[in-house]
Amino acid sequence: MNTPLISGIQQVGVGVSDVTKAWQWYRQVMGFDVPVFNDQAEAKLMIDYTGGEVHSRHAVMALNMAGGGGLEIWQFTSREPEVCAFHPEPGDLGIYAIRFKAPDIQKAYEWMQQKAQVGLLSQFPDAKGFWGVDPYGNAFQVTEDSSWFGQTDKPIGGVAGVVIGVSDVDKALPFYQTLLNPCEIVYDQTAQFADIPASVPNQRYRRVVVRKKAIRHGAFSQLLGNVQIELIQALDREPRKLFADRYWGDCGFIHVCFDTLDMPALKSLLTGKGYPFTVDSGGSFGMESAAGRFAYVEDPDGTLIELVETHKLPILKKIGWYLNLQKRKHQRPLPNWMLRMLSISRVRD
Repeated sequence: MNTPLISGIQQVGVGVSDVTKAWQWYRQVMGFDVPVFNDQAEAKLMIDYTGGEVHSRHAVMALNMAGGGGLEIWQFTSREPEVCAFHPEPGDLGIYAIRFKAPDIQKAYEWMQQKAQVGLLSQFPDAKGFWGVDPYGNAFQVTEDSSWFGQTDKPIGGVAGVVIGVSDVDKALPFYQTLLNPCEIVYDQTAQFADIPASVPNQRYRRVVVRKKAIRHGAFSQLLGNVQIELIQALDREPRKLFADRYWGDCGFIHVCFDTLDMPALKSLLTGKGYPFTVDSGGSFGMESAAGRFAYVEDPDGTLIELVETHKLPILKKIGWYLNLQKRKHQRPLPNWMLRMLSISRVRD
């Protein structure tokens, strides 16, 4: 087996107009109540994606201790965030939805029926689940999953994947297979799908689900769990670009971020395949009390993929306990007890 260069989804960036209000909803309803950082700064390295100007932002990265990736809830503070000028549809180019996981899909469904607009509980291509829309107009899936870290008081777990609209699955698939290697294609079908929440019925789509199973490789691999990327290609209409004429950081899903284990090796691999980094911090970049090297790469349709090699992580900020991952000589998972210490900073409403 090839040595993996990513261990899982670290977080998905969600652009919002009010970071405080949005984080409150995501922690009270979805269980993302453990902050890794709460940072206000200028996004200097993202100037190519913010109109050639440096803009300020307020970002909160929060985890769900049931396991899975986190959320980076992100708000411009130097300009008014723009919403998408049209109603996003499945197959539009970019990240259309987040996939959250649930230990008991029936309990999750009953809970979310009270908290958000949701569709029917149904059979997806690879799992039982349901679609929904959060209060800010962002689509999501909740599905069954086999990878878990802990138990929480919410019936929803962390991020298990994303749904990405592409113009041509055959062109997009090699990119994601390279990134997620080793991975498997668990579903590839072209049809009219009853579960897809499109405004126009009886449309044909090609859907491909690529899965990277959780393995014990990488400091956070036990926490992050499985990864499912669902690629959707609309066959009966011309897709629109979700961030056309808007900035990275505007309202919607601005990126999916992968926890990277060896940034130089991944950069060499992707560049050699024709996917160069468009942003690279080079060295360690600080986000409040966390730090790491981060980079961006685009898929064939320009969807932004963030890559973060974590160097420093606060375990217990109150006593100054920080984990320096650059000193580790191996990629074995961190002990579960150490990761559970992150929950001491949990925000309780």
